[in-house]
Amino acid sequence: MIFWDLLTFERLLTGPVVHIIYWCGLGIIALGGFAVVGAAVGLSIRGEGLEKLVALPALVAGALVVLGLALLWRAMCEFYVAVFRISDDLHALRRSQNID
Repeated sequence: MIFWDLLTFERLLTGPVVHIIYWCGLGIIALGGFAVVGAAVGLSIRGEGLEKLVALPALVAGALVVLGLALLWRAMCEFYVAVFRISDDLHALRRSQNID
C-alpha cells in the first residue's frame, strides 16, 4: 500500500517531508547562532578599546536576528503544512460527497 501511495497522489507525502526540512533549517539557524556567539567572543578577546564595547551589542543584535529567523522559518513551514492539510481535508470531503 505504501508503494501505491508513492505512485499515486491519493496521499501527499509533502507533510512529513516539511517536518524534516524544518529541523534541518532550524539546525542551520542554530549554527548561525553559534557563529554569532563566536564572533562576539572573538571581538571581545581580540578587540581593543571601542571594539570591546561593541561585542555585547553585537551579541544581543545577533541573538535577536537568530530568534527572528527561527520564528520566520517556523511560520513558513507551518504555512506549508497548513496548505497540505487543507488539501487532505478537501480530498476527504470530495470522497465523502461521492459516497453519499
